[in-house]
Amino acid sequence: MRSLIMLRHAKSDWRAAVGDDAERPLSKRGRRAARTMGRFLARTGELPDRALTSPALRAASTLRLAMQAGGWSCPVEACPELYSGPEEALELIRREPDGTEVLLAVGHEPTWSSLAGALVGGARLRMPTAAMARIDFSGERWAAVEPGAGELAWLVVPSLLTRG
Repeated sequence: MRSLIMLRHAKSDWRAAVGDDAERPLSKRGRRAARTMGRFLARTGELPDRALTSPALRAASTLRLAMQAGGWSCPVEACPELYSGPEEALELIRREPDGTEVLLAVGHEPTWSSLAGALVGGARLRMPTAAMARIDFSGERWAAVEPGAGELAWLVVPSLLTRG
């Protein structure tokens, strides 16, 4: 079995003066949410063997803060395909080495909601900032991942972990 953990980047700081959207940093709320999700993932015991992140600052920062707060690490690769659309992200996932059992990918909207929904058979899913979803695939090869082949194990948003 293969598991894909999809993490949408945390809330970005729209007031930051940046020349390029890819350089937009996380807001204070976003940094807090990234840490919350990193601790959550550590508590699940479902830690990734490898992580792929969009090269955008807000995505890479979300991953770094999650890893630090959760006390876990794994090899990380920045992939421009995760700053593109669902088709490019899916092709990247399909190229993952079969030795990886749990893959974490950090990306953006609307790609993440679209791709997650397609992977589980056309469901309408919403991935708000810092949301994390685990999708399981019964096959042993990442190359076999295709729309409808996955099963949504869970979808968690930071507010579920911080209220009450």
